Amino acid sequence: MTFTQPGSHLAGAAVAAVLLLVGCLPTTGPTLTVPEAFERTKSGEVTLIDIRTPMEWRQTGVAEGAQRIDMRHPKGPDGFADQVLAEVGGNKDAPVALICRTGNRSGHMQKALLDRGFTNVYNVGGGMVGSRAGAGWIQERLPVEPCPRC
Repeated sequence: MTFTQPGSHLAGAAVAAVLLLVGCLPTTGPTLTVPEAFERTKSGEVTLIDIRTPMEWRQTGVAEGAQRIDMRHPKGPDGFADQVLAEVGGNKDAPVALICRTGNRSGHMQKALLDRGFTNVYNVGGGMVGSRAGAGWIQERLPVEPCPRC
């Protein structure tokens, strides 16, 4: 028989919820710093994909060289994966780096792609605005393309 403190399951759930909110959950795959993502995108080593929403693209602009694929695909994660696959010419082994606001949502979508057979997916820690994972694209003063009609 296992004894637990009354309400201990609630405390565990509360801790998990807080970690989700601050983006501290571990990623499921490799990460890139913002400067690494910039250099690899610039050299053509990786396809950078901004998974944020059109409203977010309009607010901050988009990292130079990034493709825009909203993670909220009408067909869910499978539709998102299909769109990423089309972007990389049907090659699930092609290097892809996902960027969002802080690196949290891109970590979730990294897992979604890995679960669907992609083999070379990076999460850009820090994202566009920065987080505990590191400085963001904007903080690093890297080039941003405006997206007024996104």
